[in-house]
Amino acid sequence: MPTAGSGQRPGHLVVGLGNPGPRYGSTRHNVGFAVALRLAAQWRAAPWQARCHSLLATAELRGRRVWLACPQTFMNRSGAAVAALVEHSEIEIGRVVVVHDDLDLPLGRLRIRVRGGHGGHNGVRSILDVFPSGGFVRLRLGIGRPAAGESVVDHVLSPFRPEEEAVLSGFLERAADAVESIIVEGPARAMNLFPS
Repeated sequence: MPTAGSGQRPGHLVVGLGNPGPRYGSTRHNVGFAVALRLAAQWRAAPWQARCHSLLATAELRGRRVWLACPQTFMNRSGAAVAALVEHSEIEIGRVVVVHDDLDLPLGRLRIRVRGGHGGHNGVRSILDVFPSGGFVRLRLGIGRPAAGESVVDHVLSPFRPEEEAVLSGFLERAADAVESIIVEGPARAMNLFPS
């Protein structure tokens, strides 16, 4: 934690949600991981380490220390990882940014929200089980609805189609910019800069 007179601003914790392992690496459900990895590269974060039921890296962003995390608990137990990360980093819940996929937004759309329900997302549901008052910032990344006859599970655990890959790179870049805006300018200003 910054000490008085250190000049360092309060830190943030960015948690990208996803499932661990190569089987899930390129699936829609793992766009949160993809954003965390992109931010780690952009911010030249310290090497990833296994800690707090997660892969964890730290970076410096305009005088702020930022923890980047990819929980390794599987999606429906994300709350256990976030609880351990909050305790380890000593970050208050209002400075936690959770990045996750969202079925209710078209691919390429994002939405920033503070508080609210889980919207059927098992990772967010698990975090709310541990932090029922909410208060963390959510960056919701649209992955679109399943096609006719396709189950939700099959949809979220499927890779992006070739025609969607053209959208994906720019989408992840915009999502990374939105996280940076949330941290530097605050969620309210970020909502205006990145309207849904």
